[in-house]
Amino acid sequence: MKPTRNEIVMAFVASCIESVAYRLGVGYREIFERMDKIRMIDEYIYPCYETLHSESRENLTKSLIETLNRWENETKA
Repeated sequence: MKPTRNEIVMAFVASCIESVAYRLGVGYREIFERMDKIRMIDEYIYPCYETLHSESRENLTKSLIETLNRWENETKA
């Protein structure tokens, strides 16, 4: 069976969450909750899959951490 596009994208989203969690040394659930709270998954990672998945894992993880921190700071302001 060939996975659907949605399944492929969701696997990518999961790998993004795990990558960020690993780099920050925290659990994936914490990162999921932080990203979910600011709607980063629904409004950035999922819709930008085509662009994001072409990045190297290292650059992508760095960019996601920067975006997470920036979006969290903007919601506090």
